[in-house]
Amino acid sequence: MCFFRNRSLSVRSRNKHNDSAAAASKHRFGMASLRGIRQAELSKKLYTLIKTQNHSISAYETAAKEQAHIASQLSDWGEETGDEAISDISDKLGVLLAEIAEQEENFAQNLEDSRGVLKQIRNTESSVSDEIQKLKYKEPSSTKIPQLEQELVRAEAQSLVAEAQLTNITRQKLKEAYDIHTAAIIERAEKQILLAKNARDLLELLDDTPVVPGDEARSFEHGNEAREVLNTAEEQLRHWSPSWSTLTSNANGLGNSAVPSQARESSSIQTTPQGSRVGTGLENKETVAEEPAAPVPAAA
Repeated sequence: MCFFRNRSLSVRSRNKHNDSAAAASKHRFGMASLRGIRQAELSKKLYTLIKTQNHSISAYETAAKEQAHIASQLSDWGEETGDEAISDISDKLGVLLAEIAEQEENFAQNLEDSRGVLKQIRNTESSVSDEIQKLKYKEPSSTKIPQLEQELVRAEAQSLVAEAQLTNITRQKLKEAYDIHTAAIIERAEKQILLAKNARDLLELLDDTPVVPGDEARSFEHGNEAREVLNTAEEQLRHWSPSWSTLTSNANGLGNSAVPSQARESSSIQTTPQGSRVGTGLENKETVAEEPAAPVPAAA
């Protein structure tokens, strides 16, 4: 059965080859120059990706703040109704909704961690750009070109090393970045499902049997059960543990120069769960930076 009948099987831009051809047709270059163009384009595309991710993360942070504000408003409104049952349930429901909002904020922080890893790829790409290509592209009549071309053999050798470094860093950091990203998605989903189920247990305690005009207001007799729901949610969050398997990585043999320095042995990428960073956050709710990349020598 085909599940993607009406969808494209790729989201890549269709005009990227035309853009590359237009840029390359302005001047004639050697292999080192073409390599430099490719790295410059890669850096630009990754820069755009990282910048767009920043907008997305900001949206998650804004949504988390709005959700927390809504939870507080729900609690305040319930108190003003004068209905004991609604007041108690809405207050505790607001606690759980505020915690769901906090998980959204934690998710945004983990996405920022993932974005920081991608920046290491971007920095490496930028450092690999070929200086000869830059000079020819920007100053085709520069008097320095002959002098630089005399060093072409040495530059080519350095470019090969730089390309190996870029390949190693790109694969390692892409895997690491999206390990963090996908683990954060799973964690947010599991914790928010946990909280939502407890919120439904709270709603089950609210008696919505119709009243007859003139009847006395029914007292709320499930206060202890409602409090126990919050205790259960707190306990479940405290004992939550990652359900995903770690990704294997063979990159532990890379030295500071991003090239293999010893025989590689298989290892696992360890993802830090959000819970270890922020805790459950339910205890007092009765009412509602980047690691720089290792320096990489650029081609002369």
